[in-house]
Amino acid sequence: MQTSRLPHLTLPIARSFVAVAAAIYLYDLFQQTRDHFTNGLGRPFGDDFINFWSGAYLAVHGHATQVYDPAAFHSFQQSIADAQLEGYLYIYPPVLLVLTAPLGFVPYIPALVLWLSAGWYAFYRAVRLALPGRGALLLALATPAVFINTIAGQNGTWTAALFGWGLGLLNRRPMLAGGLLGLLVFKPQLGILIPVALAAGRHWRALAVAAITAGALLAVSAVWFGTDIWINYIRLVGLLRRLILEEGTGVWYRFVSVFVAARRLGVPVETTYLVQGTATVLAGVAVALVWFRDAPAGIKNAVLLLGTCLATPFLQDYDLVFGALAVAWIWQASTSLATALADNSERALIYSSGLFLLLPLFAASLAHITGLSFGPLFIVPIFVVALQLSLRSIPNEDSALIVGTAET
Repeated sequence: MQTSRLPHLTLPIARSFVAVAAAIYLYDLFQQTRDHFTNGLGRPFGDDFINFWSGAYLAVHGHATQVYDPAAFHSFQQSIADAQLEGYLYIYPPVLLVLTAPLGFVPYIPALVLWLSAGWYAFYRAVRLALPGRGALLLALATPAVFINTIAGQNGTWTAALFGWGLGLLNRRPMLAGGLLGLLVFKPQLGILIPVALAAGRHWRALAVAAITAGALLAVSAVWFGTDIWINYIRLVGLLRRLILEEGTGVWYRFVSVFVAARRLGVPVETTYLVQGTATVLAGVAVALVWFRDAPAGIKNAVLLLGTCLATPFLQDYDLVFGALAVAWIWQASTSLATALADNSERALIYSSGLFLLLPLFAASLAHITGLSFGPLFIVPIFVVALQLSLRSIPNEDSALIVGTAET
């Protein structure tokens, strides 16, 4: 990224944000010890991480059936916090129990440190792959979604790392890339367009390995925990789809998807599914066309991630950690297209990138204040910019190679 092309205040603002965010996070953790391991209002130490650790612990200790039993799961979590908790539910498929099983052998607080630090480091290395140079560290630290993800104890850095490494290694190590992308089966709503992209880009080996990896995880989970756990998971997902996605019980303010934006405007559920379906199809067509063309690898990758934001109905603020990768890929590719960028195009790139990166920081507050969801308005501009860049004159072969196979 050519930092000289960015507004001169960007770097000091980013560094200041990192310092302030770290202080806020430590204060937030301290607040979560008011009543044993809670804030006294039902929020546990580490927030949503209690779900990941509880699931892993129960799985490795032979009680996986409790994970999708809301009453039993809640009772177990309250024994961890030693206080009253809000209703935390495990909404992930059983394959995540397989992937997170090692956490079940580590005590809760060390496991939280391991989860957040290892996830961030994997994400940072993915950013370095996309953006070689000194700017990668600051981007990995200062991306607002990383702060939101850390506060929530969520998995956004892990999903971003899998996207970053999987897409970044696609041309150089297709089978490894496919395996990494296949691991995203634990969050299927974010992998919705991966098969479209890989097929359109003729990455057949990566697509085959991704399918095999996903299938293997499904098989391992069924053998380890039994098939009944999948039946219970599907039942719970059906209930949660109605409560969380359609009715927005308590969590709509964190959503930034087209679906929730339409619901918060008062659109009926049936019509909202039609709206989301249309957005999904259009995003999928755009991704297929860009990946079919001989566009720079970075632009392809960015279009896939941004298209995913519009294609999935279940997208929350902490999921947008991968937005840093999309921006890095676009800026890295735009460097090779610099001679083709007019001043207004460069301004559009700067402003749309800023809007997209800042979305997680303001999404929840805007939703609380207005009762609306503005997520798509922050996502569409940079998606359009990425599509426009894909139509620019194709850079020479060496430039494309630099984007697709940047050194780590």
